[in-house]
Amino acid sequence: MSENYTTLPYSSLSNGSTYHRPPQRLPDRVTADSAATDVMTDFTKVAAITMGPCATLSAAEQRMIASGVRLLLVTDQSNAILGIITSTDLHGDRPLKYLQEVGGKREDIFLRDIMTPADKLEVLYMVDVENAKVGHIVQTMKRVGRQHALVVDLDGNKQQMVRGIFSTKQISKQLGINIDTTEVAKTFAELEMALTA
Repeated sequence: MSENYTTLPYSSLSNGSTYHRPPQRLPDRVTADSAATDVMTDFTKVAAITMGPCATLSAAEQRMIASGVRLLLVTDQSNAILGIITSTDLHGDRPLKYLQEVGGKREDIFLRDIMTPADKLEVLYMVDVENAKVGHIVQTMKRVGRQHALVVDLDGNKQQMVRGIFSTKQISKQLGINIDTTEVAKTFAELEMALTA
């Protein structure tokens, strides 16, 4: 067999080399009647950005900036999703509340300490998303007061797998309008405070 094949030349990798990442091409402009999948980041077409639970807040912020995202999946060594962390979590009151409870400094906080754990995440099913319009997604996100929505499908064993994500920032950019979900979020937060008081 070796007589029929010649070796290929090796060369050294140049300093500063990077690697190919498949970009998902979303339409620049959509309408409320466009397919919901036109505004979904699909993890079968673009890699999800992840970090481990013991990463620091500053490391997570740097990863978000470098990747141009505002949400990271927090995963273990076998890629099981432990939770999510958003830029709002990093800069909101979660770090302060955590420090008030346990003490220490901001540098001592890990993602696992302030992330939204997987068992607290609500998801949309891909089978519903495939039949939805952009307007349905916007209304859904406004109703629950969220800036992100995870989408799952099922693998061959009927286990959920995160298929993609919706982001109000991405949808706003493609629609050419600002989508504000904070008003509803404030209302729910006020309601929750009133109930726990």
